Amino acid sequence: MFSNTLDSSAIASWMPGEAIPSLLVIAFLGAALSFLVLPRLGKSAGPVAALLPAGLFAAFMTYVPVMAYGEGVPTILQTVQWVPSLGINFDVRLDGFSLLFALMITGIGSLVVLYAGSYFAEKPADDRGRFLSYILLFMSAMLGTVLSDNVIVMFVFWEMTSLLSFLLIGFNSTSIEARKAALQSLVITAGGGLALFGGLLIMGMEAGTFSLLEITSNPGVVTDSTWFGVIAALVLIGAFTKSAQFPFHFWLPNAMQAPTPASAYLHSATMVKLGIFLLARFDPILSASPTVIVIMVAVGLTTMLVAALMALRADGLKAILAYSTVASLGLLVTLIGLQGPGSSIGIAGFILAHSLYKAALFFCAGIVIHATGATRVRDLGALFGLLPLTAIAAILASLSMAGLPPFVGFIAKEYVFEAKLDSSFAAIVTFVAVLVNSVLVAIAGIFALRPFFGKATAFTEKPKHGETIGMTTGPVVLAALGVFFGLFADIPQYFIVGPAAVALQGAPFYVSFELWHGITPMLGLSALVVLIGGLLVWKWTPIHEAMLRLSFIDRFSFEKGYDAIFGGLLSLAQSTTRTIQNGQMRTYVAVTIAVVTGALVYAVLAGETFAGAAGLTLPPLTADEIRPYLLIVCTLIVLGGIVAAVSRSMVVSLVGVGLSGYGIALVFLKNGAPDLALTQFLVETLLVVIVSAVLVKMPAIADGLRSYSKFDLRIGDALLSTVFAGALFVVLLSIAAKPFNPAVTEYYAVTSLSEAFGRNVVNVILVDFRALDTLGEIAVVAFAAIAAWAVLTGGNPPSKTPKAGVATNRAVPSLIFETTARMFFFLMLIVSVWVLFRGHNEPGGGFIGGLIASAGFAVLALALGVDFARRRLLLHPIAWMGIGLTLAILSGVPGAIINESFLTHQWINLNLGVTSLKLGTTYLFDIGVYLTVIGGVLAFLIRVQQQNSGGDDATTAADDVTNSNISTQGASV
Repeated sequence: MFSNTLDSSAIASWMPGEAIPSLLVIAFLGAALSFLVLPRLGKSAGPVAALLPAGLFAAFMTYVPVMAYGEGVPTILQTVQWVPSLGINFDVRLDGFSLLFALMITGIGSLVVLYAGSYFAEKPADDRGRFLSYILLFMSAMLGTVLSDNVIVMFVFWEMTSLLSFLLIGFNSTSIEARKAALQSLVITAGGGLALFGGLLIMGMEAGTFSLLEITSNPGVVTDSTWFGVIAALVLIGAFTKSAQFPFHFWLPNAMQAPTPASAYLHSATMVKLGIFLLARFDPILSASPTVIVIMVAVGLTTMLVAALMALRADGLKAILAYSTVASLGLLVTLIGLQGPGSSIGIAGFILAHSLYKAALFFCAGIVIHATGATRVRDLGALFGLLPLTAIAAILASLSMAGLPPFVGFIAKEYVFEAKLDSSFAAIVTFVAVLVNSVLVAIAGIFALRPFFGKATAFTEKPKHGETIGMTTGPVVLAALGVFFGLFADIPQYFIVGPAAVALQGAPFYVSFELWHGITPMLGLSALVVLIGGLLVWKWTPIHEAMLRLSFIDRFSFEKGYDAIFGGLLSLAQSTTRTIQNGQMRTYVAVTIAVVTGALVYAVLAGETFAGAAGLTLPPLTADEIRPYLLIVCTLIVLGGIVAAVSRSMVVSLVGVGLSGYGIALVFLKNGAPDLALTQFLVETLLVVIVSAVLVKMPAIADGLRSYSKFDLRIGDALLSTVFAGALFVVLLSIAAKPFNPAVTEYYAVTSLSEAFGRNVVNVILVDFRALDTLGEIAVVAFAAIAAWAVLTGGNPPSKTPKAGVATNRAVPSLIFETTARMFFFLMLIVSVWVLFRGHNEPGGGFIGGLIASAGFAVLALALGVDFARRRLLLHPIAWMGIGLTLAILSGVPGAIINESFLTHQWINLNLGVTSLKLGTTYLFDIGVYLTVIGGVLAFLIRVQQQNSGGDDATTAADDVTNSNISTQGASV
């Protein structure tokens, strides 16, 4: 598709090598830092924040001469490896079309940020800073989308824009309408994004590459695929949802609940054009199918007509502009469906013109609404004296939108008509274009005249303020550019529209973008559009009222269908939740075990426990494999399980569970798994301590025994558990009968000491070879503990002041237990640290050490109260988890810095004279695991004890009664 590629060294005189990825990094870093900096800058946050997009705009401007004077189709490609094993690289691509978008994103973004700083001048500094940070982050995501050449990377940025749009639309979180509109936009655009992702994956697999340039350079590979229809459908859905095409058009007008700066930036100038950008990029593939072309033209025309109709019914300033934006997007989709150089010029020119005048009009609407508090056109009038600069900017932008000379909108509309007259759909597309553009002319006239020169009849409140520099700069600059580019059309012709059109066409050709090129049919159509639009302005009120009387439009709108589908899904979710998530743990466990049992039984009966296995095989059993200790331990395990199942006393059941657990730990210990055995011992110990802490706080009921429902379900439970155990036993025997491949075991045994400098293979695997897995696991522990802390809070903060006559929060008040627990606590801490640091060479490590320390704290809380244990903990449990995760992550940074992979641990050998000491970042990682485990376990333990006691230091006198009952009979449930 692209005949020439300009090497990045050709622009060395303009920008340094690898500049474009660096610009993206700067954008994201600046956006991230803005969350910390901007809230502290007060009212100067807007101008300061605008420096980032302004600087990026200046940087991208240096590429304009490269695109304008380069031979063929100038294209700059730069690659940064991301996931080489999956063929995913961070490829960036800059040509005339992506440069057009980059300049719009950063240029208009600068004005939006400056405008937003003034728009939110009276808001709290935190809200103002947060909004500006969202805008900067959105700008960065937009840049990533239009500059990415790898379709997977592009999709990541694509979905990021949907998420940030959700945050910006729902910025006013106290508004029900804003929250609903934000959710609606997220569901539609993110849902379309998932469809797009499927299409991109299939496309990349069929093409053998995820490079957008390579895919579109050889479109036949995709178009000849049997999956082409699916690919095209998924890509179209993704683009249509993003660019608010019929029948997904309704989310964009509803998104006007967003603050005006967001509306001007996201929903007129940038984000909604991403769908257009995508369709234009994939046009070499999509245009190969006549069916796809017809679909794009039909959807574009339908969107134009529906949007024009809805605009005539709209009354709010932003709503009218929103529907005009939807119509403009439909026009662009139609142009993409048309072929030829003329459509490329029309697309590039209209994107530029529309961004200039529509962003300016949204700015003006925001100023009017901000100054008066009124949002409806009928409530506004006579504002020229109060807002003169705003009125002038609105008039200039409206004239450009109406397509009148000498504005750039006039030039763009001429080439749009030319492209439509030259197409094979000339009659229908021209007819629709005339009708819809006439409505757009009427909207421009209404916007320019009614608020500033009309008479306000309904709105009588005094305006809040006049014009401010921050808010008027944007519309004035953009409106002036609309005039400037119209009068000096050779500047956009050679430097902006021309390179973009050439990039769209995929081959060099002469681009004509002139203000005047004679008396042509296009000029006649423009005059006809202006004439009809003038008549609509004259009769706007009766036409508007007549359209409002067409109530069937509201009844059969697609938004109603969306609401019905969404409501149905919510109802289905609620009924499913009531049925399955009924609050009974027994049901959850029974269903889970039943499903697993069914799978195991199927595997046993089918005799195919492994793929390719030729029937069920069992290992031979010899007499020397039956060891006496194993029979004794297994007997204890079975007895413990039976006691736990049949006993009606919760305490006795707990003892039975512990007996089984300790027996399993002994099996591990005697079969060469000391680390696993230690972990099992400690988990069982903590289970006993935590459950005991719960039981002693539960009220005594009846005779202190477990109760059952009138339908005794124990028979069914016994049957289910027996089948489950039997199936699992047979499957495990079958697995044991398979030939064992020792390759992985031998590899770790050989390399554990030589490469990771550790003799404890288990620990070396956890903290070195599979450190990334371990990092994910401790992150899950931390997140689960945080969730448990929040859930167990129950919305009622625990009391901080003990009530009169209430004892301390001790689970088991006992002087002997208190004294013993203090000594036990310090001993366990010392042992835990010893186990932590010996773990790299001997059984132990961060996880086991963390469990030992947690057991010490648990016993301390049980004896002396949870508040006493928390004071010994020094920091909040969640804080310890945060420190642990941070240390684990930091331990991997040195490996990444020296050009190795993240979490490749580094070692140094310290010569201490008489001996040497080898230290590595492995220990830092293990300390992180240690602290995360302590924080996670204690977060759960502390919150459980606080929940049962009703406060941090308060409990009820009934605890004494409970304790006495438990000591004799056990807790009851």
